[in-house]
Amino acid sequence: MYQIDSKKELAPDIKLLEVHAEQIARKAKPGHFVILRVDEKGERIPITLAGCDVNKGTISIAFHEVGKTTMKLGSLNRGDYIMNVVGPLGNAAKIDKYGHVLCVGGGVMVAPLHFQAAALRDVGNELTTVIGARTKEQVILREEMKKISSELFIVTDDGSEGQNNLDFLKDLLKTRKIDYAVAIGPIVLMNEVAEFTRPYKIKTMVNLNPIMVDGTGMCGACRVTVGGETKFTCTDGPEFDGHSVDFEELMVRRRMYVPKEKIAVLFYKTFGECL
Repeated sequence: MYQIDSKKELAPDIKLLEVHAEQIARKAKPGHFVILRVDEKGERIPITLAGCDVNKGTISIAFHEVGKTTMKLGSLNRGDYIMNVVGPLGNAAKIDKYGHVLCVGGGVMVAPLHFQAAALRDVGNELTTVIGARTKEQVILREEMKKISSELFIVTDDGSEGQNNLDFLKDLLKTRKIDYAVAIGPIVLMNEVAEFTRPYKIKTMVNLNPIMVDGTGMCGACRVTVGGETKFTCTDGPEFDGHSVDFEELMVRRRMYVPKEKIAVLFYKTFGECL
């Protein structure tokens, strides 16, 4: 059982939990993820780490309450317990001194991007950061990102703040000497960033989020095509070269269970755990 030490609402339906997990915190690095199960009736879900504190023995996870499990997770409060947390899983992100790094994040994944961006800054990189969401109310960690970045840009789908799409990156890449890029967020966002940086041959790493079951390479549910080869996100990733990822295939596989997910949410909201 893993106790929740603190809970914070970053934006409507987006929560940040600090969970006591000493053994995981000692080994956790940016790019790692955990798989958790809220209770004995719960499903296993992967969540990319948003931070860790070795001294406190805690890890931080951020999530958007869009499905049944994330809604159940969001209903927990400080002092409550999560039944299972396994990790750290996957391979840590590549943290090195590259020079000028472009960091792009969208939605709730801005939280794990901050974890990685802070590490990149700490080894001497200069950061140009872009964070986005559907609306200005859903933009998270803007002040935290501003503190570690040389410049920060906001993107909102509805244009309520900053830019209303990522097209401005085309001009930005013409006027900045970017040595390395990191993109974490929705599949569409990561694909766009990879395509924008491709003509400049800027190494662009993306953190993939396919359907995942066991997280240890046994089930094969998280397979993706990278450079024409089948890779398992949990053991080969989750970070991959964005210029080599088959994003179209990833998008199709990611949507396989959307209808069932919607039905699960409907039943959960209507009947709770009685079924």
